[in-house]
Amino acid sequence: MRIFFIIFVFFNFSAYATSIEVCATCPIKTIKEATAIAKDGDTIFVKKGVYLETKIDVSKAIHIIGIDNPIIDGENKQESIFAVKADDFSISGFHFKNVGMSYTKEIAAVFISHSTNFIVKNNKMDNVFYGFILQRAKYGILKNNIIIGHAIDETSSGNGVHIWKCKNLRIEENTITGMRDGIYLEFVDKSSVSNNTSEDNIRYGLHYMFSNNCKYNNNEFKHNGAGVAVMYSKFIKMHHNTFHYNWGTASYGLLLKEINDADIYDNIFEQNTIGINIDGCNRINYKNNHFIRNGWALKFTGGCYTNIFEFNNFLHNAFDLSYNSKLNDNKFEANYWSEYTGYDIDKNGIGDVPFRPVKLFSYVVNKTPETLVLLRSLFVDIINFSEKVSPVFTPDNLMDEKPLMKPINPLE
Repeated sequence: MRIFFIIFVFFNFSAYATSIEVCATCPIKTIKEATAIAKDGDTIFVKKGVYLETKIDVSKAIHIIGIDNPIIDGENKQESIFAVKADDFSISGFHFKNVGMSYTKEIAAVFISHSTNFIVKNNKMDNVFYGFILQRAKYGILKNNIIIGHAIDETSSGNGVHIWKCKNLRIEENTITGMRDGIYLEFVDKSSVSNNTSEDNIRYGLHYMFSNNCKYNNNEFKHNGAGVAVMYSKFIKMHHNTFHYNWGTASYGLLLKEINDADIYDNIFEQNTIGINIDGCNRINYKNNHFIRNGWALKFTGGCYTNIFEFNNFLHNAFDLSYNSKLNDNKFEANYWSEYTGYDIDKNGIGDVPFRPVKLFSYVVNKTPETLVLLRSLFVDIINFSEKVSPVFTPDNLMDEKPLMKPINPLE
């Protein structure tokens, strides 16, 4: 009986749903007018053209679809274009332009608050202060959107995707460039960020804080000011991401700050100043990652416990590891190190002598950064060799006792 009632309600609701067309020659000429007269379940079709509109309020379960990519021009006014507070809605197929900048207001092409069950997809956003702002939303999808900003400095720019106090969201297949942070999440739980490209942003490609049980996979983060920062969170999974070409005096592929109980695997860290900067992180498993031609592959700062590095490739980094505290119970085992010069007499694929990844010169550079100019000199080779023979400054128990003779899953 209950199933019959649900089916009856659905068909009864659908029977009253209508379509509304918006165009220059239609009876309804503005999107704002269409949303005002629409009822729950209606679909608004916006035809090709330029619409000079802002503060389009969406408070109903409606679907707004752009036909042939109509342009909505915010004319740089200090107002969001779409202001949404509704459940079961969708917005797709638009080209948003010229969302105004403000130092006191959060202004976005699409501003969503207190909403559930929605999808915003296949849109382009150009010259926007914020692309998306989501507050207290859940069970939503942002998919296949292109966000282009023209940020000059952090104080006068916003984020591509800005999410606060939300859960169960999916951020998928978006391309974000020229913003302050590509994707920013704060107090966001049980959500995923996947298959996005975030590049050439002033600060971070991804900036993530106080959020638990989230997943990041198959994203590309490149040429961002400081790379990616993940902070003050737990139960995180990061896999099959690429972090590359994040160069600068305070830059890294990935910054981890007070992260606990996480899995980081099958990622590529290539040509970053620091591959991963690790600060106060505990119980993280690093497996099958590729560290390629970075300044530092790994840089530990602060107390870290129960981190396990196994089956990773360290390939041609200037320094494989910088470590400034006790080893604690962190473990390095069965990794491939291109700097390893040991031998394998029994041919079991494991080096017969341990590898010490911390060089004395790495310790010297941490104390006196100016000495980096000596990196390729004979003097550096001599002091590194002397420290390897008789460790004094570097942790004598920090070693990989089972170094691999061949890379793990080498990249093609």
